[in-house]
Amino acid sequence: MQLEHALLEVVLSHSNEGIHMVDTSGITMYYNRTAATMDGLEPAEVLGKHVLEVFPSLDKGTSTLLKVAHTGKPIVDQQQVYTNVKGVEISSVNTTLPIFGQEGGLLGAVEVARDISGVRKLAEQIIDLRRRLHSEDPAAKGEQGARYHFRDIIGESLVLREVLARGALAAHNASPVMVVGETGTGKELLVQSIHNESMRRNRPFIAQNCAALPESLLDAILFGSVRGSFTGAQDRPGLFELANGGTLFLDELNAMPFQLQAKLLRALETGELRRLGDVRSRKVDVRIIVAMSADPQQALRPDLYYRLNVVALELPPLRLRKADIPLLCKHFLNRYNSRIGTRVQGVTPQAEKMLAAWPWPGNIRELSNCIESCLNFRSEGLIEPADLPEHFHKSPAEKLLRPELNRLEKDMIFKAMNRTEGNTSKASDILGIPRQTLQRKLRKYKWHETCINNEQEKKQEGK
Repeated sequence: MQLEHALLEVVLSHSNEGIHMVDTSGITMYYNRTAATMDGLEPAEVLGKHVLEVFPSLDKGTSTLLKVAHTGKPIVDQQQVYTNVKGVEISSVNTTLPIFGQEGGLLGAVEVARDISGVRKLAEQIIDLRRRLHSEDPAAKGEQGARYHFRDIIGESLVLREVLARGALAAHNASPVMVVGETGTGKELLVQSIHNESMRRNRPFIAQNCAALPESLLDAILFGSVRGSFTGAQDRPGLFELANGGTLFLDELNAMPFQLQAKLLRALETGELRRLGDVRSRKVDVRIIVAMSADPQQALRPDLYYRLNVVALELPPLRLRKADIPLLCKHFLNRYNSRIGTRVQGVTPQAEKMLAAWPWPGNIRELSNCIESCLNFRSEGLIEPADLPEHFHKSPAEKLLRPELNRLEKDMIFKAMNRTEGNTSKASDILGIPRQTLQRKLRKYKWHETCINNEQEKKQEGK
């Protein structure tokens, strides 16, 4: 039992999350170092004291620990903003669980907390900045939002032109748009182009990456909050309201939790939303465009998928539009020549063949990085094969075949050496390679070690 207690103490004390345990009366029984650091306190300032004595901004109704210690019902992933006894404000996401004794009696509650103070403040600053840009300072609108147009999307391949043509037609309606494509294919460029081609071009364009914020914050960021919706919450509009009359772009929608997807679906169907903690609905006129690299049917709730799948645009990967590589190379050369101060004019035919043979798993973003890399080693003239990153000198087929080729080469060499009883000169003649090359490959495949092992095995068998 002592070992179990010691082990538990080690685990809890070294946890990356704050752990706070109270009895049914609210007295702190355990408080680890991570919780102390998060709260700006020392464990000695909390242990043995009542929760409300240490965190005076809370009360019996807002303290998740006291609620669970009283009701015995768990609270999962609830956001809480509170002030410690020193006046420092902390934001956390808490999961609070009841503690029951062996006979079923309630003994207290334990809370596991993650500090999100920095993330919450940053998110609120971003929302406030966006609100100021879109309302108080109209002149600033041109400095952010949607910058790209269809003319900025480089490529003449038929597969790309078809997608762009459909996007341009869809731009003139208000239907939801779902853009799907591998990472690096230019999904946001297409989304911004649709907005700038639409009748909403002079209205707000608000973009939010759904994977960039914790789940607990995304609800308030998108739909806003009212004072009292959670401890420390203020009246603040969400991105839906900031985008009113314009376009709201939700990138990586597949990262949105299913519960929040249901709320998004309701806003899409009714044109209304409720701020977090509010009792009244607000009308909004927002066009929703979403993007993701995952399979939308697998990543989204079925009802949301069918609601968004009105206009579906799938951007082709670069490996399916390789005819566009020369145009893209020229575009990126112009960009990086200006940025880096180089004077590279183009790509040699040999290097162009290597670029065309590459499968481009990172798509256009990978090509952009490749050209930038080349200009770090060449300041003028043409990009040559030697300028390309090292992995371009090994084709994917070569990577797959290399182990098999090595095995075949090793077998041929060993057979020749056995046939000539270890005579490297005769073996090199049989193989048709220089003797020095054969010696190098014998070292590579450890011929001598193999011979020694074989001799030892024969001796063992003789015994």
